[in-house]
Amino acid sequence: MTETTPPSQEQPDAPPFIFYMDGEEYLRELRTLTTWVSDLLLPLYGREATSQQPWCPRWWEHLEAIARLHALWLAWQECTGAAAGASGPSAWHRDHLGPAMAELRSATGPFAGCKEGGHRAKAVPAVEPYDGGNGAGGTGEPDPYEISLW
Repeated sequence: MTETTPPSQEQPDAPPFIFYMDGEEYLRELRTLTTWVSDLLLPLYGREATSQQPWCPRWWEHLEAIARLHALWLAWQECTGAAAGASGPSAWHRDHLGPAMAELRSATGPFAGCKEGGHRAKAVPAVEPYDGGNGAGGTGEPDPYEISLW
């Protein structure tokens, strides 16, 4: 006797997250995402940009924005399709739209420093290279990942 997965437990193939793509597949997904953002998201939910609620006119140059907007778009597709039920769009607004836009448009978010008509790349925080466990940065200090906290 062979085991089969009950239909209620089958999961359809979910579209991959954009950063798992590369080359032409990535560019095609980004073009589709920019269409969704410019034709649906911003006309409906794009409030005026201010210093407290910034928006970058070149948002696609911010990797964090791409990540958050792509996740938002994937959730849109899942929550507004026929299988989502009547409460799907409400769940999308509550669970996805509000938090994503709050993070993107935060005064300290990825668009901080960008102004209407002007993109400003954000500096990435400095990160020291991990030495593979040979002491904390070669200082002779014990590796914090090898110390038991319990």
